[in-house]
Amino acid sequence: MAGQTGIDWGSQRVIVTGGAGFLGRHIVEGLHARGVGDERIFIPRRKDYDLTEKDDCARLYADAFGGDEPTLVLHLAAEVGGIGANRENPGRYFYANMAMALHLIEQARETGLIDRGGKFVQVGTICAYPKFTPVPFKEEELWNGYPEETNAPYGVAKKAAWQMLDAYRLQYGMRSSYLLPVNLYGPWDNFNLHSSHVIPALIRKCVEAMDRGDESLEVWGTGSASREFLFVEDAADGILTAAEKLDDPTPVNLGTNFEITIRDLVHLIAKLTGFASEDTIEERIRWDATKPDGQPRRCLDVQRAIERMDWRAKVGFEEGLQRTIDWFRTHREDADARL
Repeated sequence: MAGQTGIDWGSQRVIVTGGAGFLGRHIVEGLHARGVGDERIFIPRRKDYDLTEKDDCARLYADAFGGDEPTLVLHLAAEVGGIGANRENPGRYFYANMAMALHLIEQARETGLIDRGGKFVQVGTICAYPKFTPVPFKEEELWNGYPEETNAPYGVAKKAAWQMLDAYRLQYGMRSSYLLPVNLYGPWDNFNLHSSHVIPALIRKCVEAMDRGDESLEVWGTGSASREFLFVEDAADGILTAAEKLDDPTPVNLGTNFEITIRDLVHLIAKLTGFASEDTIEERIRWDATKPDGQPRRCLDVQRAIERMDWRAKVGFEEGLQRTIDWFRTHREDADARL
């Protein structure tokens, strides 16, 4: 994952919010690969710091390295879920994600991150894109409409963090970068059926249906919506490459530019897990068309990441799915412990 850098990784003191989570685990592995030791990585835990509270964010910066101020903040932490969770928690998702970014960015300024030449890296979301954005999504389309309704509060909160970073660049000279990763998947994902995204949910449903000997599997929606997915190791590499190479929060998509319909995705996961064969797939999947499909299409234009960072995803989709399925089967207890 390491390469030519514009940053001296060995001298960095890095705060990774969400560092114990799905993406965070892979970010920490990427930091290690770049020569950053554990003593220079601080991962705030929710039991110790409520990042939606100003005082806790201030205490985080004071505590992180025993008085030595951080030089890089990687803000990955978020409260997020699938369509069902977004419909049930729109207020909480807006407040939590807005408050975390608001306090973390301001406390970075107050504690001298700018004076130290440090940088704040914000992970955004493609839920910020308008519902009917032309495909593939280009970053300049971000303001050309309202997001898909079920996840708009989450998306708008994340987009506001981008605007805050840009305002702090203009007024205070804060160095930052802002990434828009497409839907992530891979080892250590959230496999909770109530709050997970589509890939881990489908993997768990297929594996557990096989364990029970179920004849069929129910899936939300019609299957007509399409999505793009990015293997989590590629996402971590993209975020760390941005920390190396980008100094302003011009939004940059992280994706593969590969689009698949939910119907084809369900069929592929059912076959890779062994739940169904090519001949039986149609009769074993039951679609609940009363449930929402979400945004009609998602597929990113990744030209800006190529031009500004010389970054491209490396893991093919079917390879990534098989690695995720294999991980879930091998680490069922670890996945259950996250629920």
